[in-house]
Amino acid sequence: MTQVGIDKISFYVPEHYVALSTLAEAQGIDPDKFSRGIGQNKIAMPTHDEDVVTLAAEAAAKVIADEDVDAIDTILFATETGIDQSKAAGVYVHELLKLSRRCRVVELKHACYSGTAALQLACGHVTRKPDRKVLVIASDISRYDLDSPAEATQGCGAVAMLVSIDPKLLAIEPASGCHSEDIMDFWRPNYRKTPLVDGKFSTIKYLGALSGAWEDYQENGGRGFNELAQFCYHLPFTRMGAKAHRQLSSINKAQNDPSVIEPGMIYNREVGNCYAASLYVSLISMLENADHDLTGLPVGLFSYGSGAVAEFFAATVQNRYRERLMKVHHQGLLKNRTALTFDQYRDMWNVPDPQDGVACIMPNAARGRYRLTRIDEHKRHYEAA
Repeated sequence: MTQVGIDKISFYVPEHYVALSTLAEAQGIDPDKFSRGIGQNKIAMPTHDEDVVTLAAEAAAKVIADEDVDAIDTILFATETGIDQSKAAGVYVHELLKLSRRCRVVELKHACYSGTAALQLACGHVTRKPDRKVLVIASDISRYDLDSPAEATQGCGAVAMLVSIDPKLLAIEPASGCHSEDIMDFWRPNYRKTPLVDGKFSTIKYLGALSGAWEDYQENGGRGFNELAQFCYHLPFTRMGAKAHRQLSSINKAQNDPSVIEPGMIYNREVGNCYAASLYVSLISMLENADHDLTGLPVGLFSYGSGAVAEFFAATVQNRYRERLMKVHHQGLLKNRTALTFDQYRDMWNVPDPQDGVACIMPNAARGRYRLTRIDEHKRHYEAA
């Protein structure tokens, strides 16, 4: 049977971060509320010349290096912090990476779920056209109102995946379970720069969607709970993953074993919430930090997007998968970062927004090769170093 799945995967985060201990001190809050309460340590912060396009291009450049890029005929760009109501952010990435003109580019949106939608669509496309490859990108910047309860769950990052036949990293299994319902747990009207969120309600609905997606997964021939060697969950904060696994263990009358989720939480604690990319940062974290060989083992993945759509599916780790990992690169990105003071964080939070069309030149601060240079006459201009 021909397999389809993820041949390569990489993530990118900016150079700057704010420690949640810094946020707690400034707000007169016990730091344990963040480190233990939600399981987070840091919030990744973009500079003013970084956005979902530049983050995506950085992640994707690592994935397509040394590849036959002419085989890529589709880019699926998943985000809920898109930069235009009409033009897909992926078109900018396509140009920055100098990919073939014979390529379709589409932007997908459904809160934090869209990265999974893109991955499943990509698998279907390359199954139909086995000589083609799809570049899947999930890129988001999570930003909430200052001094709001959700402020500590900000973050940003991008994940890029190359989807192909006979993948060398992960084979996506055909069985999956879905759950959808119309709810208002998190949303962002067009006229707002930051979302509205009902945190407690969203947690309840997340767990309900997990139950519904798992039930559908089982009815569609999915693997049993005890067959899955590791689990990765959408992580708006890592404590959410712990709650999710405790519930799924209870549903299956199984022991709640933290060791099967812990490797997939290590990177997310240092990055924060990156919406559509969050589950796939967790996936990379699991692959790079599990203390035993995962070759041939199935892993479970749960994707949740507020509003709400959820999906549970599984992937099988391929032989020699470790040769495809970019662990040194990823850990270097996380290690070589600069902490922001509270005042610097507040200044960086206030992104220039020239709605009147006036020219806005962005200071050169990004550490990567791609940056947003200016916004002029309502047009965004990017450059590659």
